[in-house]
Amino acid sequence: MSSDLTFIGLFLQASFIVQLVMLLLLSVSVASWTFIFQRSKALNAARSEMRQFEDKFWSGADLNKLYQELSSRANLTGMSSIFCSGFKEFVRLRKSNTPTNGIVDGTYRAMRVSMSRQVEELESRLPFLATAGSISPYIGLFGTVWGIMNAFIALGEVQQATLAMVAPGIAEALIATAIGLFAAIPAVIAYNRFSHQVEKLENSYGNFMEEFSAILQRQAAAQAHQV
Repeated sequence: MSSDLTFIGLFLQASFIVQLVMLLLLSVSVASWTFIFQRSKALNAARSEMRQFEDKFWSGADLNKLYQELSSRANLTGMSSIFCSGFKEFVRLRKSNTPTNGIVDGTYRAMRVSMSRQVEELESRLPFLATAGSISPYIGLFGTVWGIMNAFIALGEVQQATLAMVAPGIAEALIATAIGLFAAIPAVIAYNRFSHQVEKLENSYGNFMEEFSAILQRQAAAQAHQV
């Protein structure tokens, strides 16, 4: 009896459990690639936003004008959001005659909260990629073990076994492992790459917060001396 050794043929000949494993892994792979493209676009946008903001901020622009320009926009992200959160809190505390140390501490806390939200957004979907990369090979291996087990059970029911009888069952079982690796490898690579990019952005945000806090501290101290 001839067997169709194409991917579709082996899939159709596989047992229900192996078919279920293959479909699950294909779904994971499709979801992983969708999130990979989404995260790549989001991280590229975050880096672009950071460069544009830094160009404006370090060009010597007036902070009040820069805040008014940015706060008029909807859906601020990245470094712009951190700046607006910090400057808004700075102005509020300065109007309430808060001591210089209190102004700096309050401003820094506001920026820290904003940064945490930005980083959380950048890390969105990364846990899924990590999970897909770690468990997909094991799911594929389960399908392979199940398929080979069924192949040998069926083989034990015949009196004379041949390679032609064994090959299709083993081939359809091994496809499950192949699909598991196909789903896992891109997910692991993307997770490691994106995690590194998020870490670099977070470090850049943290450095900006330190530098901006120093600038605001000098302004608050200068105002206190004038009073």
